[in-house]
Amino acid sequence: MLRAEEVQANLPSHFPSFVKYMLHSHVSRGFWLSFPRKFCDSYLPKNDDTVVLVDENEEEFATKYLIDKNGLSGGWRGFSIAHNLLEGDFLVFQLIQPCKFKVYIIRENNLTEIDGAISLLNLDFHARPIKSDQSEDMKICEAKEQKYLEPPVHQDVKQEEAILIPDSDQGPASDQCGSDSDNGSEVLSIRFSESRLEFKDVKDFSGFNILVDGLIIDAEIPAHIRTKYYYLCCTQKSFLHEHLLGGLNCKLAAGMITETVNIADAIRASKISIPRDFLETWDNTLKGFECLGMEVGFLRARLGKLINMSCESDSILLSKRVELAEAKEEMRNLEEKVLKVKQVIQKLDSEIEALTLKDTSFELKFKALAAAPW
Repeated sequence: MLRAEEVQANLPSHFPSFVKYMLHSHVSRGFWLSFPRKFCDSYLPKNDDTVVLVDENEEEFATKYLIDKNGLSGGWRGFSIAHNLLEGDFLVFQLIQPCKFKVYIIRENNLTEIDGAISLLNLDFHARPIKSDQSEDMKICEAKEQKYLEPPVHQDVKQEEAILIPDSDQGPASDQCGSDSDNGSEVLSIRFSESRLEFKDVKDFSGFNILVDGLIIDAEIPAHIRTKYYYLCCTQKSFLHEHLLGGLNCKLAAGMITETVNIADAIRASKISIPRDFLETWDNTLKGFECLGMEVGFLRARLGKLINMSCESDSILLSKRVELAEAKEEMRNLEEKVLKVKQVIQKLDSEIEALTLKDTSFELKFKALAAAPW
């Protein structure tokens, strides 16, 4: 700790820095590294972003910074393994550019005070001083500032390990889905798989695990969704997620699986009255999943048939509506013709009645003409 503080003290003050003590969970189990919240609030983005770590050999490592966790997730595992970090080591993080840290490693077992001094000779600054809303000099040493919140004390380290790994059967968590020790059970929920399981070897739901990129992500998916997903996989006799693209975030994979189950349920509950737009939206969603490797072709095939049937139904309905309109138009034409015929009949009736009711003079004239002498 003293050596780390000495290294930090020799860094230029206009470049913010902090010291981080390596716990067991940082370098072997969870591979999740939290940053001081004060430092994050002052100097790091207000959204998820890529943070680059530069080691003393100028080699760069891209990591994923998560704002909700105030720390590094994906990529940190690679940095830790590449530099053989061990529990008890100290790291000095110096922000030399926005989202870019120079990292100095002070090892617990084999670093001397001379090594710490020599490491300072390799300083190389290619950035302007980092500006902050705060005027105070930002040199944070977590162990010092927080009264050894993460102390190099064996008992406390064991306590944090107990918090992170409550059951040894769970195994280590992923570097892209881990969680800070301050943030509950995400580290607990994601674990590595000891072996790759073929679907044909799954006998029942109890042996069904959702494996993505070597990680078992069952805890990211509600139990009732996993049950439905298991039976969905059984219908196809394969893991529908087996060919997902590598490197996908586990939450994205879990979301795709959940939405696939929801769409499958919605398809089976569909009625002829369902708007075709709904069916097309589901198909477009599954098409996106298919591009990422989900085996949802059988669902899209079913949707295709339903869309065709819906189109046929709409076409028949439209045709009948056209026929009805034509029939009504014909009826209107016929009604106009009937009206004209009725008018003619009425006129003729009137004329006939007029002829029948001739005056008496006409009759007398007729009789006179008939009886006249020859």
